Amino acid sequence: MSVLLENGANRLEAVDGALVVSGEVDFDGAAAMAAAGRSWLASRSSGERVTFDLSGVGRVSSAAISVLLEWTRQTRAQGVELEQVRLSTPLARLTRVAGLDTLLPVEAPAESAEA
Repeated sequence: MSVLLENGANRLEAVDGALVVSGEVDFDGAAAMAAAGRSWLASRSSGERVTFDLSGVGRVSSAAISVLLEWTRQTRAQGVELEQVRLSTPLARLTRVAGLDTLLPVEAPAESAEA
C-alpha cells in the first residue's frame, strides 16, 4: 500500500494494482486527486490491469465523476486495461443518472444489488 494523496477528507492509495479513493471528492480536491492518480497510472505498463475503487467515497459530486473519467482516458491512452470500477452506492447512482455506467466496467455496490 502506498498513500498517493492525503488532503483533508480525501485519501488516495495505490493497493495491489488498484487506485483506492476514500472520503469526499469535491471540486477543491479533485484536481490534486486526478493528478496523483495520473502520475501513478503513468508508471503502469501497457497491458497491465488496474482497478479503480471508489467504494469508500461518501459524499459525491460531479467532481468524482470527472476524476474517474480522467483516469479512464489515461488508461486507454496508455493501453492499460481497466479491469473493474468499484463505486459507493451514492456514486453508483450518480454514474447511472449520467449514463456512464454502461461505459465502465462497474461493479454494483452490495447495498444496491437487490434494488
